[in-house]
Amino acid sequence: MAEDVVAEIVASVLEVRVAEGQDIEVGDTLVLLESMKMEIPVLAEEPGTIDTIKVSVGDVIQAGDVIATFR
Repeated sequence: MAEDVVAEIVASVLEVRVAEGQDIEVGDTLVLLESMKMEIPVLAEEPGTIDTIKVSVGDVIQAGDVIATFR
């Protein structure tokens, strides 16, 4: 069953550091966001494999938007 990684803030996507099919471990940086001139890493909270990446560099995302799904 896929689980969602959800944005907690309004931000711009600076970097996507994972690819679909990539295995992730707790603490891995999935994406790097920018908000109010601060860089905010989105970290994996559970191990798994990335199913889909829902954002691209330059996207502006809202709180609650899905960044990626993993299983």
